[in-house]
Amino acid sequence: MVQPKGPSPNKLMSGPWFILLAAMLWGTAGTAQTLAPAAAQPAVIGALRLAVSGVALLLLSGVQGSISMPKQWPLAATACAAICMATVQVCFFGALSRTGVAMGTTIFIGSSPVFAGLIAFLLRKEQPNRKWGGATLLAIIGCSLLVVSGSPIGVDPLGVLLALGAGCAYATYAVAIKVLLEGRSTLAVLAVTSILGAALLSPFLFSADLYWLAEPSGIAIALYLGLATSAAPYWLFAKGLRLTPVSTAVTLNLAEPLTAALLGVLILGEQLTASAYLGMSMLVGGLLLVSFSPRVLRARVRTQEQDGR
Repeated sequence: MVQPKGPSPNKLMSGPWFILLAAMLWGTAGTAQTLAPAAAQPAVIGALRLAVSGVALLLLSGVQGSISMPKQWPLAATACAAICMATVQVCFFGALSRTGVAMGTTIFIGSSPVFAGLIAFLLRKEQPNRKWGGATLLAIIGCSLLVVSGSPIGVDPLGVLLALGAGCAYATYAVAIKVLLEGRSTLAVLAVTSILGAALLSPFLFSADLYWLAEPSGIAIALYLGLATSAAPYWLFAKGLRLTPVSTAVTLNLAEPLTAALLGVLILGEQLTASAYLGMSMLVGGLLLVSFSPRVLRARVRTQEQDGR
């Protein structure tokens, strides 16, 4: 008797690991930005990052022939994903300029799972389970410990709102591309939404002085940020999102601040206190808890992967 085909438990388990790898790559962005020329403004770096990523994904998608006709795309979900992708860049870098990297990143990453759980429940009827709640709580507390382990923090209300806006936009983006991934290639979805997001941010590029890109370090940083911290992790994230609930996927992305903290110690020579190490331990605990949740193994896969096969 022929057994019906379906995703194996091993394939389903690969979803969280794709997302974890994506988060680790995203976590290298802060370290890479410290190596950028002094003339590189944060908003311009964000715009270049998305532009390079969008072009790379578009070319790769074109080579594989995975771009569908525009009439086959849900316009509302496509527009939502593109707008959210651009909004994340603007709000995130705006928050960092007002609250600092530590506070802005923590609020952005820490709020994303909360928004994701609410949005996924309201729009997709996904029910966040207790393990998701526990893992999210551990991870948010861990991020907070990382922040308060350093010097006293000044809170800028507008900066906090911008960071929360980035977290909400990112969570909404995750829900939107999950809709677009149904019946479509991962590369095609990312290429279309990235290039549209880059187009929305193009005024930043046209209004800025980009002479620093002529320097070897400038072009190297721009390419690294676009390819290694945007194109590659977005592809991995979308690939893993096919096999993972939205709320769980966004919670797993809390590996990003953990990676950033570790790179700060190992590469930039930053010193961490005992409370910072405790925060990192709580992050690891939360990530392990949600990674091995039975909910991930019971996730329903509605489409076959069409990219790279």
